[in-house]
Amino acid sequence: MDFSGLANGAKVYFTIHTPWFDINITQSTITLIVATILLTVIGIIVSKNIKKRPGGFQVIVEKLVTMLYNLVEGTMGKHNLRFAPYIGTLFLSSIICTLLGMTQILRSATADLSVTLAWALVTTGLVWFWNIKNFGFVSWLKGFTEPIVVMTPMNIVSEIAQPISLAFRHFGNVAGGGVLTALIYGALSGLSSIVFGWLPGMLGNLPFLQVGIPAVLSIYFDLFSGFVQAFVFCLLTMVYVGAACPPPEEVEASRLEKAEKKAAKKAKKQKS
Repeated sequence: MDFSGLANGAKVYFTIHTPWFDINITQSTITLIVATILLTVIGIIVSKNIKKRPGGFQVIVEKLVTMLYNLVEGTMGKHNLRFAPYIGTLFLSSIICTLLGMTQILRSATADLSVTLAWALVTTGLVWFWNIKNFGFVSWLKGFTEPIVVMTPMNIVSEIAQPISLAFRHFGNVAGGGVLTALIYGALSGLSSIVFGWLPGMLGNLPFLQVGIPAVLSIYFDLFSGFVQAFVFCLLTMVYVGAACPPPEEVEASRLEKAEKKAAKKAKKQKS
């Protein structure tokens, strides 16, 4: 079992040259393409032959979708249910990309920082977009000076650190789990040769201790940890985006308050 890619990064299969820049097709790119195809196929199968009186499979799917929407509503509010498909796509993409890495045929895309960073940047873009749309560009810029002007550098650093933290958390846990599994796998190989090396013939070369133990570790580091990190990533995404999309009445109240302040300033200037 070869884990060298975890330390050396994703292998580049080939490069597409363009007049402006080069596009590297890596192991992670292939994994993402396969994950996208799988999600598309699953979506078509699940949405096919939907009945008013659902059968066993449709009941399970509807229950899972309901759980997703309830989670989004409980975290972001009912007015933000429009983000449920995005959250669901993030979660499923993360899970499938991690599971594909367990096949040892494809590389886990979530163990590639460029993948998790891309997801984090999309989330940050959503946060900025809705902050500007709901409160205005000037108010968004003024937010960096709160509560006092001297905090502006710290607020800017915090804003930049948000996607970096989001990306590194997911990447670090998945990649770190893979590295630990690789180290233990190698250690068991050496220990097996020491303990059973005295056996005659081919028996002395068989890695007996590598049977079973790495599989149990993989269940934790790849499966369980993959699910947890996907959930945490989606939960933080919901928190960040939800903070930029407060209830409509709060947005309207903020706009009215700004309009009143603007009108008061204008009236004051006219009097003077």
